[in-house]
Amino acid sequence: MNLSSPSASSHPLAPYGWDEQWEDAFAPYAAQGLVPGRVVRVDRGLCDMATPDGVIRADTEYVVPRDPMKVVCTGDWAAVDPDGARPRYVRTLLPRRTAFVRSTSSKRSEGQILAANVDHAVVAVSLAVELDLARIERFLALAWESGAQPVVVLTKADLVPDAVTRSYLMQDVETSAPGVPVLTVSAQDGEGLDVLSAVVSGGTSVLLGQSGAGKSTLANALLGEDVMDVRATRDVDGKGRHTTTTRNLLLLPGGGVLIDTPGLRGVGLWDAGTGVGQVFSEIQHLAESCRFHDCAHESEPGCAVLDAIEAGELPRRRLDSYRKLLRENQYIVAKTDARLRAEIRKDWKRKGALGKAAMEAKRGRLR
Repeated sequence: MNLSSPSASSHPLAPYGWDEQWEDAFAPYAAQGLVPGRVVRVDRGLCDMATPDGVIRADTEYVVPRDPMKVVCTGDWAAVDPDGARPRYVRTLLPRRTAFVRSTSSKRSEGQILAANVDHAVVAVSLAVELDLARIERFLALAWESGAQPVVVLTKADLVPDAVTRSYLMQDVETSAPGVPVLTVSAQDGEGLDVLSAVVSGGTSVLLGQSGAGKSTLANALLGEDVMDVRATRDVDGKGRHTTTTRNLLLLPGGGVLIDTPGLRGVGLWDAGTGVGQVFSEIQHLAESCRFHDCAHESEPGCAVLDAIEAGELPRRRLDSYRKLLRENQYIVAKTDARLRAEIRKDWKRKGALGKAAMEAKRGRLR
């Protein structure tokens, strides 16, 4: 973050991420007598907000849009009524730099913002259970799409004391996360916490993962105190209960802020085509060498992707996962994009006609 402006670096909200760019964006509202604040927690119709006057309770009545993508979210910067107003209203939100969004489980095809203005998306993955590489790829696609820098943290490393086994697990994750730092951490004995603390000390980090991934324990370790409730995971499947039920923005003692989130059972993509491409960058790079520019990497001659799989340079699982996420993302986008729906139908008809022609040709040869 750029804190070169003396006024920005000495601002009471500097520990929360206030910088020169936010100061410039807020200038028109300062002229109206409003004060800046950062949302640290959201409740129904209300939010806790860090302001120059301290943490206050603010009413969000004036920022309740019909578009769910524009609702107040933990991490937002906003303009709020000055001290003395009762109640104090959030008057407007400043434009977000980044936003971590997933699709909702509803049938309305809506996106849900989990955290705003995030610099690092920390994906916590427990080593106490079998690795789900496809789920990691899904998290990373959303993280890249958000505009934040993803980081994978393999938690509960003390449960895998064998160095060789741990190195294999790390290699599997690194293969599934090109361009992403992969760290092993044990909140139990402190292993790797210094490295992770250095990563999250600059800017805003959001902590993501399934229930039982050890997010609350990790958050407490980074905070240096037991702030988040922690419960034991089940021995049967390694899963835990939702010990975190809201998204909270917390100041870290070493600098930076952390947004802790509830465990995520469903991680649906939301217009994450760019993020999917980033996660599978090696496949997209190989595809540039395919003979046909529209190669589907199925059975086409001169397919560089299939050649890499045949040579053992690319795991077949990666291509299968890539196709699955592309299909899912295309489906989500098509539900809200009439033009894309028409293009998909046209493509289906084209493939159907090709398949029919191929079958007829095959029958002709057999006669």
